Amino acid sequence: MTPVLQARDVSMVFGGLAALKNVSLDLDEGKIVGLIGPNGAGKTTFFNCLTGLYTPTTGQVLLKGDPLPGDPAAVTDAGVARTFQNIRLFPSMTVLENVLLGRHVRMKQGPLSSLFHGPAFRRGEAAARDRARELLAFVGLGKVEDELSRNLPYGDQRRLEIARALATDPAVLLLDEPTAGMNPQETEAARQLIFRIRDTGVSVVVIEHDTKFIFTLCDRVSVLVQGELLVEGTPDEVRGDPRVVEAYLGKPPEEVEAELQAVQEGEQS
Repeated sequence: MTPVLQARDVSMVFGGLAALKNVSLDLDEGKIVGLIGPNGAGKTTFFNCLTGLYTPTTGQVLLKGDPLPGDPAAVTDAGVARTFQNIRLFPSMTVLENVLLGRHVRMKQGPLSSLFHGPAFRRGEAAARDRARELLAFVGLGKVEDELSRNLPYGDQRRLEIARALATDPAVLLLDEPTAGMNPQETEAARQLIFRIRDTGVSVVVIEHDTKFIFTLCDRVSVLVQGELLVEGTPDEVRGDPRVVEAYLGKPPEEVEAELQAVQEGEQS
């Protein structure tokens, strides 16, 4: 089966700085892939290449086997949606209005119908509101649709961003640090929400610094270090790789390997 999203040897160079070096990633349909790495590893740059904000210097991104469009709006229309590391809501709009902004990418009324508010326009607007309300209920915000988004608690603003992304009917959803700043209860709620999104058929890529969250969420995990793919595999494979421990703790591989061996011997005895 062809992966729904593929990155093939993606490199991104800014001036003389190589932010990404031949990074590859496969996302299969209905799966969750995690992307982890220390600060400055190139994770968000890679996301920007996957969503059309950046055109890779070399390499290619494929969506359902076809090259990704070069324009972010066309990428969204093709079926890729994302959230951002820093919340990007419209603070003076209501919760419902924020989701409707995402929904308008799927509204196909012509210019005359939109100008004169004809029957097709009114039907489209009603359908968009119905879908927006479904999504707000899905993420747990159905009772606050008339609140200004700036008045929501931090965790609810994160969920609202996800609802707005889902309003575009994506095949692939990219989440950039969706639990940043959340308490443990909010983090667990975010985990369960991502599982429910996956269960609707949407494939998900998640950037997170919380490795515990990633290892208990994802089917596969990729580790970026200094713009390069260090290791890729199942959560258990990645968690037990000495190179990953070294990247996060700054210890030499031999020392990490010895510590892991000691732990394993202790568990067996």
